[in-house]
Amino acid sequence: MCHMGRWSEEKVISAAPDPSSLAAARKLTRPGPWSETGSNDVLVWGKCQGSGQTPYQVSVDIAAPAYRCSCPSRKFPCKHALALLLLWAREELADGGSETAGFAEEWAAQRADRAVARERRQSEQQTDPAAQAKRLADRLALMDAGIADFARWLTDLVRTGLASARNQPYSWWDGVAGRLVDAQLPGLAEQVRAMGSDVHARADWADHLLLRSGRWWAMTKAWSIRDELTPAEFADLRVAVGWATASAEVQSSEALPGPWLVLGAHRSDDGRLQQQRTWLRGPDGTVVLVLDFAAQGEVLATPQLAGALLDVAVARYPGSAPQRAMFTSPIAPRGLADGLGEGCSIAQALDLESAAVALSPWRGRHPVLFAGVRVCPGEPGWLLDSAGDALPLVGAPADSLLALTGSHPIHVFGELEDGRVRPLSVVVDGAVVTP
Repeated sequence: MCHMGRWSEEKVISAAPDPSSLAAARKLTRPGPWSETGSNDVLVWGKCQGSGQTPYQVSVDIAAPAYRCSCPSRKFPCKHALALLLLWAREELADGGSETAGFAEEWAAQRADRAVARERRQSEQQTDPAAQAKRLADRLALMDAGIADFARWLTDLVRTGLASARNQPYSWWDGVAGRLVDAQLPGLAEQVRAMGSDVHARADWADHLLLRSGRWWAMTKAWSIRDELTPAEFADLRVAVGWATASAEVQSSEALPGPWLVLGAHRSDDGRLQQQRTWLRGPDGTVVLVLDFAAQGEVLATPQLAGALLDVAVARYPGSAPQRAMFTSPIAPRGLADGLGEGCSIAQALDLESAAVALSPWRGRHPVLFAGVRVCPGEPGWLLDSAGDALPLVGAPADSLLALTGSHPIHVFGELEDGRVRPLSVVVDGAVVTP
């Protein structure tokens, strides 16, 4: 069994799902509520007395990490797991003896059994070429049928008129998305589900729906000629429809060494899936995107600090630039960079976006580093450059950016999406700051 080492209090704090959970956990970091506590190389456990008669059973796998608590909270880690980890990090956890508590041992055994079964299934799949070929043929047939059904739905949507789509209930959109999931097209399904909300939430819903419908139609046509696409084009199409590339394939590819500069990061949560996007730039100027996912109840990877330099190897997924990537070696922070480098004007950023869309029309989000832009107040707020060009903001209140920058010209790194900018980091007095 590998010894993982005791966590620092800072690492425990970074694992908290929100400030309120951490505040509640701090109130439990005292001996009174706890009993039967203990730890070993990979597990920390204990019982915490709540308002009921039966104490909550709390277990933490510090290697994964993974958390389990018998309390009804839907947050992971919950306040009890956070409090237990804080006590452990401070070396204030009472030793319950040399043996692991039964409830913690049972949970660990269940996790181990599931991991073994998963590895066995993967091994069987990889060692039977005939079975692999049949599964691929079956999946492609299912996807072909799903794309054909989606094309018919798009035809009906246009024939009826896009304006009528706004009068449809969310269940109408969700039904289409459900059929796409059944056809193993989860990427398309998420886009359709999001549109069910966007047509009511966005003031520019008509233009937005027209743009997305055009992309969807082009996607159905591209799928029908997928054998004629280049490897990078097909890889981008796979991402758009939601056909994932196995991480093992990426890990076996050539890795690029660091140091990698963290340009910025963003977290999102749609109620079913949490996502963390981290943009990095390598020493040769290569920009990549590291994506982390976690289902509800699971924990996302610890976010990297914007402006940090990381000594780490990175392998890239197939596709056009900027490519998705993954870390293939331990992360060793080197320090903080002095700024994010040279940026561009708004006009130059739009030209770069146009070139990227020409390569990959399915990608709706593009990284950009603006130079010498000012934050302008308003709803939703704007970025304005010296040429007088402006782009609206999304995802960051203009008031907080104004307070941070003082309306002075600054460098802003963000994501350009649907003609709007989501700021992820700004450079103020040479320091990289997250808005």
